[in-house]
Amino acid sequence: MSKTYAELGDLKVGSFIIINGEPCRIVEMSKAKTGKHGSAKAHVVAIGLFTGTKRTMVAPVSQRVEVPIIDKRIGQVIADMGDRYQIMDLETFDTFEVEKPEEEDLVSRIKVGSEVEYWVVMDRRKIVRVRG
Repeated sequence: MSKTYAELGDLKVGSFIIINGEPCRIVEMSKAKTGKHGSAKAHVVAIGLFTGTKRTMVAPVSQRVEVPIIDKRIGQVIADMGDRYQIMDLETFDTFEVEKPEEEDLVSRIKVGSEVEYWVVMDRRKIVRVRG
């Protein structure tokens, strides 16, 4: 698995975290100190990278949480296959298929032959942006 560990209190809005096995980007985070003998708690709201679902988590700030390792790579679009793109990695020349992104403006800019940046997160791939 491509993940590492960090303390929940060290993460910030915009950081990545794994909640229930799904890699997510933190969109909201608040910390609350509890009573005299309690530990400070963090309330995290995150959006799934692949599913787009909202996930929440409440845990002590000292708790170690899983953080995905994101491998950012460049590829070239070889074919448009309806709901998927066929992409060739420009370093390894491996070819693979990736689902089309949810964002309409991103899909409209992707053409056969264009270079895209894609992320490999926990053995799954996602197109993030068009280069150039």
